Amino acid sequence: MQRRRFLQWAGVAGLAAGLPRLGLAAPDLAGVTLNVATYKGAAPTFFPEAGIGAAPYRVKYAEFTGGNLSFEALVSGTLDLSPMSEIPPIFGIKNHAPVKLIAVLTGDVNNQAFVVPKGSAVQSVAQLKGLRVGYIRSTSSHYFLLKALKEQGLSFADIVPMALTPQDGFAALQNGALDAWVTFGYFIQLAELRSGARVLKTGQGYLSGNYVIAANQASIADPLKHAAITDYVLREYRAWQWIAAHPEEWASKSAKVLGMPREVFLAQYRAQSGPRLLQPVDDAAIASQQDVADLFFEAGVLPNKLDVSGLWDRSFRWA
Repeated sequence: MQRRRFLQWAGVAGLAAGLPRLGLAAPDLAGVTLNVATYKGAAPTFFPEAGIGAAPYRVKYAEFTGGNLSFEALVSGTLDLSPMSEIPPIFGIKNHAPVKLIAVLTGDVNNQAFVVPKGSAVQSVAQLKGLRVGYIRSTSSHYFLLKALKEQGLSFADIVPMALTPQDGFAALQNGALDAWVTFGYFIQLAELRSGARVLKTGQGYLSGNYVIAANQASIADPLKHAAITDYVLREYRAWQWIAAHPEEWASKSAKVLGMPREVFLAQYRAQSGPRLLQPVDDAAIASQQDVADLFFEAGVLPNKLDVSGLWDRSFRWA
């Protein structure tokens, strides 16, 4: 088992072939510190329940409210590792950001939705023409809005787009400042529960469900950090697997951690389109992100057509 884990850590096929003969043990990671992005109520919150013990390296967490913000921290070098949607890295290409995408965690697409206030007469995206629509810039909600509008022959020029943080968007929907809000996560169920908001459309059929795991390029180049990153990603994946099998316990603890009704999380769990699955980098994942970049270019969000293939790193092994 030690050798197998080391092969996962190393991610180098040539080296792997010689390890059994050399009898090498797992690397000593005691001197490594991983700076990891997280958010309140994310997978690390459930490490104790999932039986995940202390790592053989130090982990320092920093909380973020979106992948667009944690991406900036990766670029600056203050983070080694962060989960996010496919979108934030696209905006770093033109600046040659030192960030690579090392894995895909496929997941729920129903946790992205168009939400309209209670009593709204809007029944379709086409009816949003001329109305105030909130979204979170440079995130999956931005892409979802563009794609759904395009399907109806519309663009940002046909609505009143309002770029807001998730918290500001929730408040704007509550106080009547928005006619629709494109958002993600538990904010959807919270809006339904607290104000009677209605889901107009989910990301089903519009989004890939690919949530990438991004790492700082210098961290990837460091063999010990490379090993620690591999181990850490597998730990988070084990926690997500535990959550999938224990929705009641997950909802109860999430309610305490986030200070929201337990029903919000149970409703979120019931609405899921599918489970989280850890996937290696492959051509399909790259093609999916390329589609996103192409739409942003067509919509005028990006000034130039981009090739996203250089963002990806295949040196990690997750099997």
